[in-house]
Amino acid sequence: MLTALADDLVTIVDRAADRYEQSRPARAQGRPGEGAWSAQEILGHLLDSVANNHQRFIRAQQAPALQFPGYQQDDWVRANGYYEASWPELVQFWRLYNHHLARVIRRIPAAALETPCQIGSGQQVTLRFLIEDYVTHLRHHLGQIDERLAG
Repeated sequence: MLTALADDLVTIVDRAADRYEQSRPARAQGRPGEGAWSAQEILGHLLDSVANNHQRFIRAQQAPALQFPGYQQDDWVRANGYYEASWPELVQFWRLYNHHLARVIRRIPAAALETPCQIGSGQQVTLRFLIEDYVTHLRHHLGQIDERLAG
């Protein structure tokens, strides 16, 4: 199950990154409205997601339960300066970090998948749920990026 999910993750990321590498950086910075993120900022948010989930996936294997802080997405996107970053570098970094995360996912022991995890004040879920939800979350935001780059 994890191998198939990790393979799917790599396929999704590679297809998206191939498309994004062909996009003009100016288009990636365009914001559709006041307070809305650009495609570049959404990709930065996905980088934050990789970083946070990388830690969660490792830490949940090392303890009987995981309690992890919440994520203040607007603060992270702003603090990382994604809007001002190089679009090609963000795309490349995002691709490579997801490849690494897929490698981590493939190595998670089956016994760890039921580890209880709580993120911030959210409800308790399992590590399995966090892994599956990571891919769902990724797909959602890739749709937003594609819309902005097409617009």
